[in-house]
Amino acid sequence: MKETCGTSRLQNQPQRHYGITSPISLAPPKDIDCIHTQKLVEAMKPFGVFEDEDELNHRLVVLGKLNNLVKEWILELGESKNLPPSAAANVGGKIFTFGSYRLGVHTKGADIDAVCVAPRHVERSDFFQSFFEKLKHQEEIKNLRAVEDAYVPVVKFEFDGIEIDLVFARLSMQTVSDNLDLGDDSRLRSLDIRCIRSLNGCRVTDEILHLVPNKDNFRLTLRAIKLWAKRRGIYSNMLGFLGGVSWAMLVARTCQLYPNALASTLVNKFFLVFSKW
Repeated sequence: MKETCGTSRLQNQPQRHYGITSPISLAPPKDIDCIHTQKLVEAMKPFGVFEDEDELNHRLVVLGKLNNLVKEWILELGESKNLPPSAAANVGGKIFTFGSYRLGVHTKGADIDAVCVAPRHVERSDFFQSFFEKLKHQEEIKNLRAVEDAYVPVVKFEFDGIEIDLVFARLSMQTVSDNLDLGDDSRLRSLDIRCIRSLNGCRVTDEILHLVPNKDNFRLTLRAIKLWAKRRGIYSNMLGFLGGVSWAMLVARTCQLYPNALASTLVNKFFLVFSKW
């Protein structure tokens, strides 16, 4: 676990105010807060909240393979559309993750939300036809299905035991480099609304992480709040409750109000703040 008292205290010198109002308290953590935070970690472990290193590495391997498949497909598609060989070889393409995995709060066995970002010669129909066919022929991929008429159209599948929800976004650029910044608003110009929705997941996730004072404290607090909400059956936007992004925003706001607090304190303050909101 990264959420140790030593690292937290080194990072707990506030550099700036986060959010639209000043913090409620800048008090640093006490020794008892460190003890309570460690107890919080231990209390959550039996519920499968944390993955071990092997499981985390397996996800990275799967995402790497998927990213290579996307680049290979986009290259083949460029050649079939008669792009010059030199251009087709450099058009790129990339997989970006979002949601709980990108936030760093996914649980054991959780799926991965990802977006396939492609250059302008790749159409949405190509994604749901030729890329879908390419996925069909991969031995490691199971339970492949497409949901084209969803609010955010998606291809769902299981890749070597990892469930993945993959959406698509086509940028108005000739190439998609590995260091592409999706936070740049200019990337959204002239895009189809479905592509904008597909990119929103990454952009919102990154913005949340950018706006919290201490990412480790935020992640541990969010893991605790998500576990609490799921255990009480109130974690589901489909059923009219709050979903993952909404819970993340509430926890992020709590972190802004108490920028130096550890997770044990932040969980307490979360309920204090929103019981009076």
